[in-house]
Amino acid sequence: MYKSIIRPFLFKLDPEQAHHFSFSILKNFGFLAKLFLPQPVVDKRLERNVFGLTFKNPVGLAAGFDKNAVLYDELADLGFGFVEIGTVTPKGQAGNPKKRLFRLIEDGGIINRMGFNNEGLEAAIVQLKKNKGKILIGGNIGKNTQTAPEHYTEDYLTCFEGLHNFVDYFVLNVSCPNVSSHAKLEDADYLKELIVEVQKINRLKQKPKPILLKIAPDLNDGQLDEIIALVAETKIDGIVATNTSVNREGLKTTHERLNEIGNGGLSGKPIKDRSTRVIRYLHEKSGGSFPIIGVGGIHSAEDAMEKLDAGASLLQLYTGFIYEGPELIQAINKEILKRSSRIGK
Repeated sequence: MYKSIIRPFLFKLDPEQAHHFSFSILKNFGFLAKLFLPQPVVDKRLERNVFGLTFKNPVGLAAGFDKNAVLYDELADLGFGFVEIGTVTPKGQAGNPKKRLFRLIEDGGIINRMGFNNEGLEAAIVQLKKNKGKILIGGNIGKNTQTAPEHYTEDYLTCFEGLHNFVDYFVLNVSCPNVSSHAKLEDADYLKELIVEVQKINRLKQKPKPILLKIAPDLNDGQLDEIIALVAETKIDGIVATNTSVNREGLKTTHERLNEIGNGGLSGKPIKDRSTRVIRYLHEKSGGSFPIIGVGGIHSAEDAMEKLDAGASLLQLYTGFIYEGPELIQAINKEILKRSSRIGK
């Protein structure tokens, strides 16, 4: 139903307008999903225990969709095993000027340069206080655009402190290509400093929360080796691989159209192989010593299995969810059950 009726309508709208329309429908008429969409797959064999948390199933929603934590219950009803909110910044901000979200339909991709648009920390807390525990929630945190480099860490710590009682795990978003002064966030020495400072606060809490680092798909082997060394040194709980890409190689979309769109992070099918390569490299080179949430270009159950085979412990959807709809969640979970049944035999 989604691909035959809903998606054709949504794709006639401006991408950002379609996003807000979908949000409104899910928030106000989410109960209709139970009537017209496939029911979530519920099975104990889908459960995953990762960094001390038990996930009902391994298919989550990546950050960027429910930025302000207003839709996590409705998304749980669609069958997601967990939802990552954000990116949350200390202060609300409008993000980059519109237009800033573009579909690459020929490629099954999206380019965005949203710029961490969100209502800010306090607004997210208000929404999270309503949480009844239906689904695990991750908090993806970042810095405000106007924050000076010497205060980046302070922004992350503010969000970490504020959200600590309300989310199940944290993701330090240091790899989004759509924020200013991005170079410092990629520096290994700064990343170590940031992780250590966040961990100091975490250790003082009665119930410390898992902390993960989200990395880009465009890192070379040397940079990935630095990430592995960083995880080993800091004992951070895991990696989210990967964020969006600035690489435009191999696209069917014309150069003229890409020039018209301009800069931004590319997601969806075009980054599937890059993301999987990063997952496989991290998993193999580290000897599987830390969990990886695999995200990037998952548009089918086969894509999901590829990520799991490469070493991912959990999965996240975003662009694939936009293109394929909620049926993709069920398809992945059914394929996982099929595989477990074969192994069981």
